[in-house]
Amino acid sequence: MTKKQKINCTVGSCKYNDTQKQLCQLDAIIVTPKQNVNSAQPDESECSSYECNQ
Repeated sequence: MTKKQKINCTVGSCKYNDTQKQLCQLDAIIVTPKQNVNSAQPDESECSSYECNQ
């Protein structure tokens, strides 16, 4: 059985974000760690698949 996951997104400036559905249009994203951040919070990582919609 294939598990289908959704990637929700509220980053309005990203060209992959469907702002009406708040849904990333990519099938997969790359998540990378930020350098020198060790907070044990979500701010330790970022979406490396981001592209500005302009």
